[in-house]
Amino acid sequence: MPDHAVACESLADLARRVLPGGGFGNMAPGLVIREGRAGHVWDSEGREFVDFLIGSGPMFVGHAHPEVVAAVQAQIPLGTTFFADNEAGIRLAAAIVDAVACADQVRFVSSGTEADAYAMRLARAFRGRDKILKFEGGYHGMSDYGLMSLAPRRPGNFPQAVPDSPGIPRAVQADMMVAPFNDAEMAASLIRQHRDELAGVIVEPLQRLIPPRPGFLETLRAVTAECDIPLIFDEVVTGFRLAYGGAQEAFGVTPDICTLGKIIGGGFPLAAVAGRADIMAQFDRASVGDDRFMTQIGTLSGNPVAAVAGLATLEILRRPGAYAQVEATGRRLMEGIGAMLAEAGLPGQMVGVPAMFDAVFATGDVVDYRGMLRADGAMQRRFNMRLRADGVLKGEGKYYVSLAHTAEDVDHTLAAFGRAVAAEAG
Repeated sequence: MPDHAVACESLADLARRVLPGGGFGNMAPGLVIREGRAGHVWDSEGREFVDFLIGSGPMFVGHAHPEVVAAVQAQIPLGTTFFADNEAGIRLAAAIVDAVACADQVRFVSSGTEADAYAMRLARAFRGRDKILKFEGGYHGMSDYGLMSLAPRRPGNFPQAVPDSPGIPRAVQADMMVAPFNDAEMAASLIRQHRDELAGVIVEPLQRLIPPRPGFLETLRAVTAECDIPLIFDEVVTGFRLAYGGAQEAFGVTPDICTLGKIIGGGFPLAAVAGRADIMAQFDRASVGDDRFMTQIGTLSGNPVAAVAGLATLEILRRPGAYAQVEATGRRLMEGIGAMLAEAGLPGQMVGVPAMFDAVFATGDVVDYRGMLRADGAMQRRFNMRLRADGVLKGEGKYYVSLAHTAEDVDHTLAAFGRAVAAEAG
């Protein structure tokens, strides 16, 4: 199309013409973000929002934080990627090893999907087995293996995995097993029963929003250790969010391997696999030999721009009071929203932790994926729509709290939620 015709075409029309479904696939089309600063974003029409989407999690210190911006601006004139090793990436790996309990060594990739796929492959290479046990409703990226029983509309019988997308080979189903999250007894039974087939067990230590029941992660740790099966924590979301040492620090359970993403790149594409030295040795031909060496190559893995952004972000998070501030902000939101729902008699409950949570419109305990299936999705969409119209942006099923959110942002959000409650109740 000629340039002058493109200039006359609306942005929405252009998106519909050049993008499948009119968007990037992450959210429903129609919202185009122009800029973000601290805890706010502005759309292409100039509307301002308190932002609890924060890029789906990575902007934990806020958009365009001056120290992160300065670090990136200093790096860009020196080069943006080299494929070879660089100092910033090495120093970021050292910072991760210092912070994360299971991390003896780190291998960088560019996305959480890559990290999770490589972590499962790493467990297979180390154990010489094929099967992976995951938990129904657990999100481990967009790989064929990750999209088994993420969101089955008709959950099957455990431990049978269900593919969530067309295009996944049938053979993948045979190599994935599924257990219910928070059911320690069933998980332990399946692990012991299939110990000779399992390469690893992968779990979100906080599954989407659902906290682990007391003893659940501890049981996984004990049984996998008993069976000599690597335990993988998917900490792409929880890493450096629930605590500086991630969910491993927050819950006091150390896996053998973990995946990291979002926060460690400071808003740039960066993720990582980290773990025990003897397992990570599969990435080192000199350590394990040609037959056991696991190839991993990525054009932008550990690129210096993302690495300096990550280093600056972690420096900010190490400062006294950072996590206490996020905790206080999130707790005030959770308590305020929960109180309004209870007073109005609406069937909503708060699920999650102060750093990431949502109001789930369901009755009864929500402790696993099947509990989440009871939620009233239509009511959730109505609330999200009303909040957005009132200047509050969140994901379809989650508030991400950041260090940049202020008391004024909380006031605005609670007032907007109160108006949404009144509209729903009225």
